[in-house]
Amino acid sequence: MKLLEGKTALIFGLANKRSIAWGIAQAMHAHGATLGLSYAGPALERRARPLAESLGCDFLEPCDLSSDEEIEVLVEKARQRFGQIDILVHSVAFANREELGGPFYRTSRTGFHTAMDISVYSFVALAWAFQPLFRPGGSMLAMTYYGAEKVVPHYNVMGVAKAALEASTRYLAYDFGPQKVRVNAISAGPIRTLSAAGVSGFKTMYKAFTQMAPLRSTITIEDIGDAAVFLCSDMARNITGEVLYVDGGYNIVGVPELT
Repeated sequence: MKLLEGKTALIFGLANKRSIAWGIAQAMHAHGATLGLSYAGPALERRARPLAESLGCDFLEPCDLSSDEEIEVLVEKARQRFGQIDILVHSVAFANREELGGPFYRTSRTGFHTAMDISVYSFVALAWAFQPLFRPGGSMLAMTYYGAEKVVPHYNVMGVAKAALEASTRYLAYDFGPQKVRVNAISAGPIRTLSAAGVSGFKTMYKAFTQMAPLRSTITIEDIGDAAVFLCSDMARNITGEVLYVDGGYNIVGVPELT
């Protein structure tokens, strides 16, 4: 059964074949959604375009989410192409590499603003811009991480940004409820993405994760794609403002068993 048959999904954050956005795009395509894809800038096009073409998607547009003007241009292109949309996926996060190592208190003012703008406000900006295009029964989805709740060494300003993103998800869910549009987030376990590569000590944390999570399994972009399909389908029609953990149960563990 195709859960997204007849629905149009716009997915932001396509970077390469390891990106969470790609896992979501594949899963939504498999479930019948008509796709529109977006990447951050020209440097990513050479990787993004072959991926889009492999799914038969010919709506692939660059968009700098720090620019309201570029967002407006993309909204108009989507309006002309699709008329209305059902799903918007925000799989975008960024912090300067120098902010993801050492103590959090050394976060620069500029670095803090950058992380919050790209990783958090861009979700709000997209919601605002695309609000008139949403059909009732639509869904918005953001990607978060457990560092929003607990301290993850070196995650630093991104943890603060993810906490703000989760709060934004709840406020947007409240605002969009009367329009019958749901807003949720997925908190994924560690995945080897382009963004994760910038976090100091990620490789060590990634290796330890499978020893600590109850299911003892690594998390893949396919896992996130399947969860995204569920949350954006009618099967989740009364779920909004929630954070769904796809982390093998890691978030329930208080103290790991030491051996």
